[in-house]
Amino acid sequence: MTAEELPQARVRHRRLFQLVWVVPLIAIAIAAWLTWQHFERLGPEVQLQFTDASGLRPGQTPLFYRGVQVGEVSGVGLAEDRKSVLVRVRLQKAAESLATEGAQFWIVRPQLGWGSVTGLNTVLTGPEIHMIPGKGEAVKTEFVGRESAPVDMRVEGLRIVLRAVRPKSVRVNTPVYYRGVEVGAVQKLDLAPNSASADVHVLIFRRYASLVRDGTAFWNSGGASFVANLREGVRFEMDSFRSVVTGGIEFATPSEKMPRAKQGQVFFLYDNADPKWLAWTPKIGIPAEK
Repeated sequence: MTAEELPQARVRHRRLFQLVWVVPLIAIAIAAWLTWQHFERLGPEVQLQFTDASGLRPGQTPLFYRGVQVGEVSGVGLAEDRKSVLVRVRLQKAAESLATEGAQFWIVRPQLGWGSVTGLNTVLTGPEIHMIPGKGEAVKTEFVGRESAPVDMRVEGLRIVLRAVRPKSVRVNTPVYYRGVEVGAVQKLDLAPNSASADVHVLIFRRYASLVRDGTAFWNSGGASFVANLREGVRFEMDSFRSVVTGGIEFATPSEKMPRAKQGQVFFLYDNADPKWLAWTPKIGIPAEK
């Protein structure tokens, strides 16, 4: 076989770019874009202090404001004194202005109580952190979380203090009644400044604020009682089932001519009603319900 008859090698020039690389490159580009979008939405990280962080998970537990997710738990750890838990929350960039001075944070868990069920949606999803922004302008990064949701959240009205030696069956959310109609609720219980008595902080809803005047009398009304007299004999009286279990506060006002109560005014909370209070029948106008 001569040299001319030998098979000749064919040289092929391989392309530097083949179609087989198109799909991986597109996938990488999409991943890079999504990553950039994720970091673009990230805002500052705030630290919340709670006494218990059961169920909170980094990367899973959301932070909500008005039902919209505005952040997510990024870390959970013990404080240096080991008496509290520090929860780090990464806010979304659009929500960084919410972390202002006075902002309030609390953990929502399922709770079953008399007359109310709260946090039912967290049974399957786990706890959530909710918040309301503060009224201050300065942005903060450290907050002390609340143990429960604030009762007065976005609710306007008259805030007064009822002082008692020992409040009976009164707790947060205990209803306040006027002539059997619920017109307010207990916001908080605390010791008086001198610790010689207890202060019951009450919110009277704005529509009924005019019912509270100088001279208004407050007393514990929740529970059941026996009334005995010669005319009627023995009679058993019981308030609503809710007030029996959670307690209740009632009040009466002597006259519509008395000056209206001021914000933060202090009244005494009595154990029982004086019969003359029940005979008071002032004609105090209240605005129509909207």
